[in-house]
Amino acid sequence: MSIMRKALCALAVVAMTIFQAQAEEKVINMGTLSWEDLTPISGITKKVLEDSGYTVKVTSFSEWGIAYAALGKGDIQILASQIDYVAQDYWNKNKNKLEKISPVSHGLYQAIAVPSYVPIDSLEQLNENADKFNGKIIGIEPGSGLMSEAAEAVKQYGLTLDLLEGSTAAMTAALKSAVDRKDWIAVTVWEPSWMAQKFDIKFLKDPKGVFAPPQGYYWIARKGFSAENPQAREAIASVYVPLTAITSINGAVKDGKSMDEAVKDWTDKNAELLKRWENIKKY
Repeated sequence: MSIMRKALCALAVVAMTIFQAQAEEKVINMGTLSWEDLTPISGITKKVLEDSGYTVKVTSFSEWGIAYAALGKGDIQILASQIDYVAQDYWNKNKNKLEKISPVSHGLYQAIAVPSYVPIDSLEQLNENADKFNGKIIGIEPGSGLMSEAAEAVKQYGLTLDLLEGSTAAMTAALKSAVDRKDWIAVTVWEPSWMAQKFDIKFLKDPKGVFAPPQGYYWIARKGFSAENPQAREAIASVYVPLTAITSINGAVKDGKSMDEAVKDWTDKNAELLKRWENIKKY
């Protein structure tokens, strides 16, 4: 009888596993921010999920507040976010409705930078050279974590320069123009970024510690996602995207490829890595 009981239990476990696999939702609604550090992470994870048999629908958002609201309401199921610093306020406000799935990258740093030929090294030196910068710090999109920190830096250091909101494209154009002419310019920039490779720039020292230290990226989800989608959770948790990959993909986009093409090129070239991720899911 004990042998029969063990056999029946084993069959029950197998049946439950099969039922769970069949019951698991095979469509994943993914959110992303339309920024160059997060779109490659989202694209690579999308590829891994699709290789695992899922259909992935991606919704792009312009700022954290909207993305977290969509995640909290269930309009999307997963989102990559830096919850330790950049989006910490949004995480803290919504974390009772959310769960952390896994880390997916690490090393984001963002601050105010100048071209390397500009002979200053610290945020504390901006005011005494304000006229050389035309009284401006060229920013990016309002609502980004970088602009929030830059605004705090203006306050903490008592900077007389105006922090200008705009777009990443406009900031990049202004930086290129200034570098071409060897003009002084201060910009809000982050790493990983193709800009940090293309242009010889340096981050200004931040003795007050206004800008966050290097940060991690995590996949987060609406609470209950991992329990309801264990196989998808394992696929997502197997992915880890190094900063060099993010920079490489965005460099290809800058050179004319679409983000989808650049992500495909990277995943094709790193097929062995994706296979190792696949093997991780089996254990």
